[in-house]
Amino acid sequence: MGGGPAKDLLLCLLPYPEPKDVLDTIRRRFPYIEIDYRRVSLFPSADELKAAVTPEVWKGVTILYTVTSFPEKLDYAPKLQLVQLSSAGSNQIQNHPIYKDSDIVICTSSGIHGPQIAEWCIMTALVQSHKYNALHDMQKQHQWGQQKGDIANVRDMVGRRLGVLGYGSIGRQVGRVTKAMGMDVLAYTATPKDTAEKKKDQGFIVPGTGDPDGSLPIEWYSGLDKHSLHHFLKQDIDWLVVSVPLTEQTTRFLSTTEFKALSQDGKRPAFITNIARGKIIDQPALIEALKNNTLAGAALDVTDPEPLPEDSELWSLPNVTVTPHISGVGSSYMERAFQLFEVNLGKREKGEKLLNVVRRERGY
Repeated sequence: MGGGPAKDLLLCLLPYPEPKDVLDTIRRRFPYIEIDYRRVSLFPSADELKAAVTPEVWKGVTILYTVTSFPEKLDYAPKLQLVQLSSAGSNQIQNHPIYKDSDIVICTSSGIHGPQIAEWCIMTALVQSHKYNALHDMQKQHQWGQQKGDIANVRDMVGRRLGVLGYGSIGRQVGRVTKAMGMDVLAYTATPKDTAEKKKDQGFIVPGTGDPDGSLPIEWYSGLDKHSLHHFLKQDIDWLVVSVPLTEQTTRFLSTTEFKALSQDGKRPAFITNIARGKIIDQPALIEALKNNTLAGAALDVTDPEPLPEDSELWSLPNVTVTPHISGVGSSYMERAFQLFEVNLGKREKGEKLLNVVRRERGY
């Protein structure tokens, strides 16, 4: 009888240049895994995908590493056992038969995005609070300006309250950085974190980042019902960071009623940041709340729809920063993504529970 793990075929379908050094490391550690790397578009057409992967290749694939590229039909890949997504979310696969009609394990890359997205959150919040757009315009016009008026009306973050709607890996790193700036952190999760063990981060953690033990928040809240959400939003929050996954329950999770609760009917206009998915926020309601000063401002890396139409009012609102869904990108993205993947391959080899397994019943 032969020993050792069974042979695997790992197919990588990713829109990035092949990370040869990283893949060589995986080959040395897991010599029984044959790696087939093919670069495709982020959103490949059916014709592009058919040209990239033949039916014979699909038949042998046991592990698929991808972001948006999947076999057209479930029976095209009869040996498929594991799908590793390079994204933090899994909504792009939830209408596919792999998700709906199989028990194939699906894992996300949640945990690799915390550092760069947290820095984006801080950057865009400070752009608004420190009136940087006006200062930038003055520099371009070669104007020294005066230390008065709106550009002098700066309130620092010390003593202010950050509400993190979705205290996962990204929210934890935002919490870590803002805590260092002197803010109080309030955490919101789908399920209660009422013990020290439940408050721990069970996913992948970039060393030196995040909140592994869940010790940063001064208060924890939870629930997917409106009553629980409103109770959280009414806790004198100055800045709300939205970092929940997009599910049926979180679609249009924030609308007019929630903005009024957050800002106490406009008496304490709060700033809102969305780095999750555009559909979590009712965008027309958001625009209205920004125009009537229910909200102080917004930083949006995601919109509904994407790309944001040229005629959207969001582009020209002075209290809004819009970026094209780029907060998670960075030079370390692929390195960290494959670092997480290597951890999961090691756990798979040992028969241990993998990191970031998508729980279909909850949608992430």
